Amino acid sequence: MKGAGSRQALHIGLLFLTAMIWGAAFVAQSAGNVMGPFTFNCLRNGLGVLVLIPFIRFFYGNLHLDRDTLKGGICCGLCLFAASNLQQVGLQYTTPGKSGFITASYMILVPIVGFFLGRGIQRRILLAVLLGAAGLYFLCMPGGEGIGKLNQGDVMSFLCAFFYTAQILCIDRFSKRAEGVKMACIQFLTAAILGAGLMLAFESPSLPAIRQGLLPLLYAGALSSGVGYTLQIVGQKTVDPSIAALIMSLESCFAVLAGWLLLGDRLDGREFLGCVLMFGAIILTQLPEKRSHICTES
Repeated sequence: MKGAGSRQALHIGLLFLTAMIWGAAFVAQSAGNVMGPFTFNCLRNGLGVLVLIPFIRFFYGNLHLDRDTLKGGICCGLCLFAASNLQQVGLQYTTPGKSGFITASYMILVPIVGFFLGRGIQRRILLAVLLGAAGLYFLCMPGGEGIGKLNQGDVMSFLCAFFYTAQILCIDRFSKRAEGVKMACIQFLTAAILGAGLMLAFESPSLPAIRQGLLPLLYAGALSSGVGYTLQIVGQKTVDPSIAALIMSLESCFAVLAGWLLLGDRLDGREFLGCVLMFGAIILTQLPEKRSHICTES
């Protein structure tokens, strides 16, 4: 039992480190859009594959893939492809800090999806959804403007949160049986191949633009993808997906901090209130469970 507890503590620490890496990556992603969002994501995921191959050879000694690892990597890669491209395109229209907080709504979505999977849902979860919705309104909507003025980047960031929710649940399903680093590599390979299609269809990649965004690309590809997503898969092996999502949602705090330190971004009072409400909703979803449920498992 002591060994299992120590292992879980280690995995929780890895998820905290993941949140830090991802938070700073919002700044890198914003700067990397100079080469085009689809080009950036394609190269980023491809770089993630290249970073992991030496680790796979070192730790596993082979490139053999079992069925769970292959299936899990492809499923996670499909979710990552959709989420990362929505997020990257959205960053052309919103700030890294706002994108980080809105994306963090996957913390609210994870337990909500559990309801549709037949699990119980508590009243506090419904309250968290209302708080999250209010937070999104204050965060996204400038004072005095109606829903018609909603920033398209904010909408894309929120949509990407749904796909990150699916990715978290896919990892929870496969990570306990799959080989983590190999599964991460297949995830990046899947996202890179699909991303190449978008890149060639909608953009014209150029070496000057790639060179201009090289440093953000290296950070996002090597650290955010190669290291961060691999730590996520390894960390989720012994951590409940709702708790893991709570920890990883701290990326929003690190995103705001990184945007303030590196880009000079500032949140006004209305946007700050939105951030507070969203963070309150995130915390509320993780309060100790009570016996009363609106819906219970059958």
